[in-house]
Amino acid sequence: MKKIILLFLFYSSFALAQNLELSKILINKTLDNWHKAAANANFKGYFDVLSDDAIYIGTDATENWNKKAFEAFAKPYFEKGKAWSFTALERHIYFAKDGKMAWFDELLNTHMKICRGSGVLVKVKNNWKIKHYVLSMTIPNNNSDEVVKTKAPIEDALIITLKK
Repeated sequence: MKKIILLFLFYSSFALAQNLELSKILINKTLDNWHKAAANANFKGYFDVLSDDAIYIGTDATENWNKKAFEAFAKPYFEKGKAWSFTALERHIYFAKDGKMAWFDELLNTHMKICRGSGVLVKVKNNWKIKHYVLSMTIPNNNSDEVVKTKAPIEDALIITLKK
């Protein structure tokens, strides 16, 4: 009986590892296609990847949108036929123990040079949906002082507003 239980446990862990590898492939494809949809100004293809309760956080401190607000912001860009073009340079994917949630970070080649994307995906039926996404510009540590000087006047005013 112990051999049967051990065999079952071995098979279960092997099957879970295979499922996670398949999920990793599907997540990579989902994220790559999501970025391509923006590059091709495919509004439906882009926003269908977001869960209904998705949150998108952009590079500006004021950009914290639910899906509906993000659609409203992005629609004019998509309607002009050119949204934005991000290509993954590197991506890491991690899974919750049950395999139904994943989180990732990625370095992206963009018009802003290298940016970092990070987010959370949830499995909905057989599809992965982005529930939360954060886009950040990277700043070389040696240049952070000059960047802070550039953004200080704008963000000092925002800090005062947010503290109220």
